[in-house]
Amino acid sequence: MKKITALMAALMLTGCAADMTYTDFERPAQPASALSSTGDVYVAQQAVYEDAGTPDKCLETASSDDGICTISRMEHYYDVHIDYERSTPAQAGRAYAQAIMKIYPDISEMIEPYLYENIMIAFPAVKDYAPVEKRIFTLAESLHDDQKEELLAFAEELSGGIRGYEQDGQISYEEAVTFNLIPEALRETACSALTLWGSKTATGDMIATRFLDWNLGSDYQMCRIHAIVHADKGERSYTAISFLGLGSIISGVNNDGVFGAILDVGSYDQIYSCEDKKCYTWELRYALEEFDTAREVGQYMVDNSADFTWSHHIYLADGKETCCAEDATTQLQRSGKGFSVLRDCDTPLLDCIHWDNPDSLCVVNSFAAKGNQDGFSTIQHNIVRFNKYNEWVGSRDTFTPGQLKSVLTSEQVNLGMKETEPQVNCIRNRGTSQIIMVDYHTGNIQVAFTPAEGPSDDVVFTDVGHY
Repeated sequence: MKKITALMAALMLTGCAADMTYTDFERPAQPASALSSTGDVYVAQQAVYEDAGTPDKCLETASSDDGICTISRMEHYYDVHIDYERSTPAQAGRAYAQAIMKIYPDISEMIEPYLYENIMIAFPAVKDYAPVEKRIFTLAESLHDDQKEELLAFAEELSGGIRGYEQDGQISYEEAVTFNLIPEALRETACSALTLWGSKTATGDMIATRFLDWNLGSDYQMCRIHAIVHADKGERSYTAISFLGLGSIISGVNNDGVFGAILDVGSYDQIYSCEDKKCYTWELRYALEEFDTAREVGQYMVDNSADFTWSHHIYLADGKETCCAEDATTQLQRSGKGFSVLRDCDTPLLDCIHWDNPDSLCVVNSFAAKGNQDGFSTIQHNIVRFNKYNEWVGSRDTFTPGQLKSVLTSEQVNLGMKETEPQVNCIRNRGTSQIIMVDYHTGNIQVAFTPAEGPSDDVVFTDVGHY
């Protein structure tokens, strides 16, 4: 089996050349919905993409003292390699922290303000950080032993022994652990995903796409630390499409080609609890290490769903099958308003939505299985995006990867920024951090990274390797 490998300067392509040209734009139809956004949301000229992405250039490389972790600073992201086969979990964690500090010496000054922005979301006007620390380390105890060992060693090394919560420009042990548990402990995320295959793709092979909508930070801090993290674990190898310093899975592909990604479904009607709970981003990492099909990973997540802190989606694809684990927590299940299920293209949908296209699966931030909690009827953002995807997929008989990229990037990103402008609900928006595409015909994986200066209508898909 192949594992993802970085595309370095040896590809003999340099600079930031985009993999696109421009042509007259034929606007996709707006969704036929009373909730659809008003106004012209599309770019004046649609980008035309090649099927493959643009190779990146390596700018510099740094390694941990023992060589276990090597990080290359690319033009658009950091390419990380961690050799777990010749290290203990603690050694791997320390090596990752050492390499980060060498390649990005100012990482603390960038991460710390972002971290406290997220703490304030969950704990407004907090002055005593004891409740934060209790929540974080309660969750840290739930990790698998090797994961906990790795994370705590990483935090100890990155912090240099500094302890406590204090905005002083230095990452402490507690802050480093907190940074790795943001999805479970502090906030929810948005996101959407789409899979096409069979009659909807030019080759018949599957194309899996995923939008990561994330808190980018008030100064777009997270856009400075995009990372592709290659975990070398033999048959348990995986690659995380993530951010520098995170050990869990937000989006990732294992060496069998199973692509998994987290999506939020909202936290309404749910009282937060971390007692006896698990961290779903770290459980997804475990599942990608242990299982070799999308359905197996999805079933594992469904089976453990009652024990997670937030209800959520796990979007999955493996080239042969695609599905979505609609994971409902114990609180939601006991309320009778939601349940856990592994949804695929044959699963009946909620009465308030419909999907017209065969050989495709769409996921936004609401459960969609019939009878499950309905986040479409009451949340405009969900119904608009779901309807848009439905219209876009139906706008062509088949898609190549390049054609699909053109459609997915066709909306303007800087809309609704002024009080005089209408508020719009776009698939690609101001919170979109990454757009990921896995082409199962070639095994190619490419990512559009939102640049350090913030979202732009000029989107470059960077080739990051193959599974």
